[in-house]
Amino acid sequence: MKPFFAHKVAALALLAGFLAQPALGFELFGIRFFGGDEGADAEAVIADPRTYVLSFETGADAELDSALRAASSLWADQERPASGVPGLLAKARGDYARLTAALYNHGYYGGAISILVDGREASAIPPDARIGEPATISVRINPGRQFIFGRLETANRAPLATDPDDFVDVPEEQGFAPGQIARATAIARAEQLLVQAWRQQGYPMAEIGARNVVADHATGTVDVRISVAPGGYATIGPVSVQGTENMNPDFVVRQTGLVPGAEYDPDDIALARERLSRLDVFRSLRIEAASAINPDTSLPFTVIVQEQPLRRFGVGATLSTIDGLGVEGFWLHRNLFGEAERLRLDARIAGIGWPVDTAEFDYAFGGTFTKPGILTPDTDFIGTMAAQRLVLPLYTETSVSGRIGLNHLFTDTISAEGGLQVKHSLFEDDLTFGNRNFTMVGAYGAATFDNRDSQLDPTGGFYLAGTLDPVYEFEYQNAIIRATAEARTYLAFGPESNFVLAGRVRAGALGGPSLAEIPPDMLFFAGGGGSVRGYGFRSIGVDDGMGGVTGGRYLLEASIEGRVRFNEEWGAVGFVDGGYVAADTFPGLDQLRLGAGVGVRYYTVLGPLRLDVAIPLNKRPGDPDYALYVGIGQAF
Repeated sequence: MKPFFAHKVAALALLAGFLAQPALGFELFGIRFFGGDEGADAEAVIADPRTYVLSFETGADAELDSALRAASSLWADQERPASGVPGLLAKARGDYARLTAALYNHGYYGGAISILVDGREASAIPPDARIGEPATISVRINPGRQFIFGRLETANRAPLATDPDDFVDVPEEQGFAPGQIARATAIARAEQLLVQAWRQQGYPMAEIGARNVVADHATGTVDVRISVAPGGYATIGPVSVQGTENMNPDFVVRQTGLVPGAEYDPDDIALARERLSRLDVFRSLRIEAASAINPDTSLPFTVIVQEQPLRRFGVGATLSTIDGLGVEGFWLHRNLFGEAERLRLDARIAGIGWPVDTAEFDYAFGGTFTKPGILTPDTDFIGTMAAQRLVLPLYTETSVSGRIGLNHLFTDTISAEGGLQVKHSLFEDDLTFGNRNFTMVGAYGAATFDNRDSQLDPTGGFYLAGTLDPVYEFEYQNAIIRATAEARTYLAFGPESNFVLAGRVRAGALGGPSLAEIPPDMLFFAGGGGSVRGYGFRSIGVDDGMGGVTGGRYLLEASIEGRVRFNEEWGAVGFVDGGYVAADTFPGLDQLRLGAGVGVRYYTVLGPLRLDVAIPLNKRPGDPDYALYVGIGQAF
């Protein structure tokens, strides 16, 4: 049996001449390639490399010892030569401050640090001294006793917040309390909280006015007095814009959502920055407050931006031993009329095999128009049109479709979209139901909750998504409703959270007439890299009684995956996937299709590169013996 294998290949040197045009960007598979970092300096050349042999003794417990080694530049760089004797001595001298800070951060205020270079204290060696090659460096640390907090005073604390959104933790809940370990980080955190409490209540100029820290070596205690200078109360003042070229400055101001006269709130400023970033038109942006509050309490703000090029394009290709070669590309204009309106045009040709048979080609063409800030700064209008021809083993689909709707972002983790859709399609060469036409008009809706720490390599959080598509089909005069729900979760554990247990469940249901009067693309299938690995794409469905497979009315899928990361670059996974599709009722477990396998991960700045191999555990005639999957990002 021929194994399934799919992977991405780059379009070699395609349109290379366009890369020189300043108004264009270039992408490949959604990843932007536009030359290197223009501001990067050439690699430094060390003219007089100096090495050293290091001994490092702390006399501390494991936690403090680890912190001291992590703070030391000598320890971190011992495999890399320094730039001459001055560079080596500078590295050694810098460690005095770094090690002292590490001691303070753990509550040790009476420690002694000695750094000997060839037997002499580094702080006393002149830069032009002669030292050995390699030099002998000895770091000796006596941390002394660990101090605890004694008397703590805070002056001018902000009143208790009445708005839950303005609540800030009190310093006492963050380790700043009598009897707790007197960590310098606890003092710094206490100051941040004291200032933040005032700023959350409308005082943007709040700062620490005075600080007095006294370590009593006789008692091993640290007394601290912190005074806050809250400054004046402020409201949002006029908002101006600098740096726009093609963007409408008034739209930029509206998109911030800042309301003149409203109480100053740092959360509103952060949200305004996020809203402008989502427009994807600015190379850089910042929001600066005026240096002083006006007598009427208003605080002016200036939005300073630098725009990106207006246009961008990308090309890509796919290659599969089953599906053949596919090529794709897109063109994007990110600011059509001056208010960040985006127009994206996509095209794809796939199913290119040998010998070439154009009748087996898949075609897809489409465009998407997005108008941000249509009702609120967090609401986008989206309109799409698409035409496609898909040649699948079960049927050939030719269709045109369109959608118009709104997408609203409620919070950083919750979003929803909905609108109207229309589609006309022709399904040919269907061995089960014959040739059929369908014309549908209806609505669509979707909602998502996503608080994962990463989309490509999540280690924690939840992903919940649901869709609802009620439509009316005119050819057979039937009402149809389709719904899906999916949940994913992640649990990290181990000494450095390098083990992750990931789980996924997806279910779907479709209500309406018999399968013969439902468009095949609305029916449920399973199988493939994003579903049940080890089986062909959309190969798990309903037996039509004639040796073929058609889609079903109900779907249930689940996956569990164990991931381990060995180091910064390599990792591995083991997984089990399962799923089944039913015609009218959920089937029994005997109809469940299971796949299992293992994979390797190579971690890059773009996300983990994924290679999985899976086998079907209860294969049927026609199923592959195994399947290979390649991609960017974890499977889910």
